[in-house]
Amino acid sequence: MVDRMVSLSVGILLSTSLLHALPEAFESKADSHLLFAMLLGGLLGFFLLEKFAILRHSHHYEGDGHGHEHGHDVHEAGKSGWMILVGDGLHNFTDGILIAAAFLADPHLGLITGLAIIAHEIPQEIGDFIVLLNAGFTRTRAYVYNLLSSVMAIIGGVLGYFTLGQVSDWIPYVLVFASSGFIYIAVSDLMPQMQRRSTLRETIPQIILIAVGVALVVFVTGQSHQH
Repeated sequence: MVDRMVSLSVGILLSTSLLHALPEAFESKADSHLLFAMLLGGLLGFFLLEKFAILRHSHHYEGDGHGHEHGHDVHEAGKSGWMILVGDGLHNFTDGILIAAAFLADPHLGLITGLAIIAHEIPQEIGDFIVLLNAGFTRTRAYVYNLLSSVMAIIGGVLGYFTLGQVSDWIPYVLVFASSGFIYIAVSDLMPQMQRRSTLRETIPQIILIAVGVALVVFVTGQSHQH
């Protein structure tokens, strides 16, 4: 199930960024050179955040098919269990702001941005939940902490809606920053995971699910253009 969601996420994340969010930003009155600079800065910024373990997109845990040694989860959560929760909280807060910016730019864009984030969050949260359980967290404790982390998205969304509503000139830059995050996650985190599964039997469902993700975004984008 997690592997299937990862493949679907790739299609949704890349097509949301490249077919809708970036065109929306570049069709605005914002300076295109500054927008490209924001895209570059976002990609490098996400790389550095992940490098310093502030941002964590972990789908790896014992039993995920990647051949982790016994004790992998305890070791992982032991060194960064709380960092996972802090990183998720910050990440979810940012996601809320990004969804608000997308809705303010175009309700259809808001819809597919939310879809892109949900598609990526499901496998991420499952992975983090299992890591925390194997590190000694009780099911209730792991669930409550994950839930509190998710609530940060609502706080970010409300704050983003009222803040960006007052300074609408920022919206194109927030959309480009969101796109840089989506592209970085898909290319540096999710696609390398998919490459580990190299048999034809494993590859065909991946290609189909990527196509389904792209088709979903194209469909919603097409609907918005008709209105």
